[in-house]
Amino acid sequence: MSDFVLDASVVVKCFVPEVHSSEARQWRTVIGNFHAPMFFDVEIANIVWKKIRRAEITRIQADSILGHVLALPLTRHADGSLIAAAFDIADQTGRTVYDSIYIALAVRLGGQAVTADLRLFNAISATPWKSHIRWVADVP
Repeated sequence: MSDFVLDASVVVKCFVPEVHSSEARQWRTVIGNFHAPMFFDVEIANIVWKKIRRAEITRIQADSILGHVLALPLTRHADGSLIAAAFDIADQTGRTVYDSIYIALAVRLGGQAVTADLRLFNAISATPWKSHIRWVADVP
């Protein structure tokens, strides 16, 4: 069974209609072990908060999304032990440490980070970490 680290960009698309939402929802049917860094829930909450501020969703929708996200069957991993690796990835690729921690977790697990962030995907695709990232539309 494969290990997949779900990026917040993928999970938000499961609940909010956006480009690649249908592909993101297909990940719900994949058989595998799903993981996220511990700050994942905070990142989702921040994205949802921004969507409220931009009037893209209502507070009621946001509360529902957060309830569903908190109940997702993801193994959440402590961030502390991933910081050094994430910092190295960020330094070498120019991506944020926030983004790079998903890659660092995928490397640690021997799995793949699933993302809908094209800049992250492109930045990692030409590096030694390329086997640890998967585009949201590439559903197994």
